[in-house]
Amino acid sequence: MQSRASTVKQYLSELPRERRTAIEAVRKTILANLDKDIEEGMQYGMIGYSVPHRVFPAGYHCNPAQPLPFAALASQKGYMSLYVMSVYGDGSKESWLRERWAKTGKKLDMGKCCIRFKSLDDVPLAVVGEAFRRVSAKAYIAHYESVIGGAGRGVVKRAAPKKSAPKKKAAAKPTRAKR
Repeated sequence: MQSRASTVKQYLSELPRERRTAIEAVRKTILANLDKDIEEGMQYGMIGYSVPHRVFPAGYHCNPAQPLPFAALASQKGYMSLYVMSVYGDGSKESWLRERWAKTGKKLDMGKCCIRFKSLDDVPLAVVGEAFRRVSAKAYIAHYESVIGGAGRGVVKRAAPKKSAPKKKAAAKPTRAKR
């Protein structure tokens, strides 16, 4: 569920007490381990952590007016979510996260970059902190540009759209002569 809150403080105040406590604890861990070039704010109706335009002027390739998303934290209808974009498309970072989480004995409910949890007890905060500490804004930008074809100079180059081959007409089926 996207919130209409315009500030993190407003977003948190709208949450039920138990969820607010969990989200605040995860948020505190993120903020304590976040690279100085990544900023917190509201993005896409969630608490967002992004690389601002002053660091990465090109912005998000899907919407260059938006800063480059790095992570997000949200209260959804049936669970809470931590979106860790730095592991999306990076097999070694994802493997590291899955292995470290497993060592805590806590169950990991994870999609491509979305970690779903129902309570704070489901989240090993030390692993979350380390996951954020391991990825600088500079390293994230380099990975991001390598994935989308950027030149490494803060300029995002989009891949040219692929032209599809013209469709061939299906051969007409031979008809049987009537006797």
